[in-house]
Amino acid sequence: METTAIWESYNSEIYFFTLKKVKDTDITNEVIQNSFLKIHQSIGTLKDPNKIKAWVFQIVRNEIANHFNERSKTDLSPKVELFSSSNGYNDLCCLDRFINSLPEQYKEVVELVYLKGKTQIEAAELIGISLANVKARIRRAKLILINNFNTCCKFKLNAEGKLVGDSNCSRCT
Repeated sequence: METTAIWESYNSEIYFFTLKKVKDTDITNEVIQNSFLKIHQSIGTLKDPNKIKAWVFQIVRNEIANHFNERSKTDLSPKVELFSSSNGYNDLCCLDRFINSLPEQYKEVVELVYLKGKTQIEAAELIGISLANVKARIRRAKLILINNFNTCCKFKLNAEGKLVGDSNCSRCT
């Protein structure tokens, strides 16, 4: 599998996984860039192509850890306070609140797949439901999240079906 195909398959999952961990869009983009550079350079070392997603997410987790390790050595900026702040949506524009407000059956699947990096098959096995049911729950959860972002934060969907624009959320500003 080529780096382009990996990007096309996993970029949105990696983006939200990373964003949830680092809580900053600029740092998220930096971590993803570093991760894909390592993925591109190391693609030849992948032993089992069936485990590509796990391999990719391990590289991303390592890059996230590297980011926090480097930052703890260099400075303790005011952004550290944002992580312990009571409103977890500071840099995410309501993402935490929206995920937490999902019906439990959708929230569980979203957390397993997008935040914990499990495959949909692994999530199905952990929850004890079929893969088709996991996919349906993810699809429904995405529709709810998109509607929440459109309504609350005034994001719009582009031609590719991705949220775009700047937050215009009275809760986040």
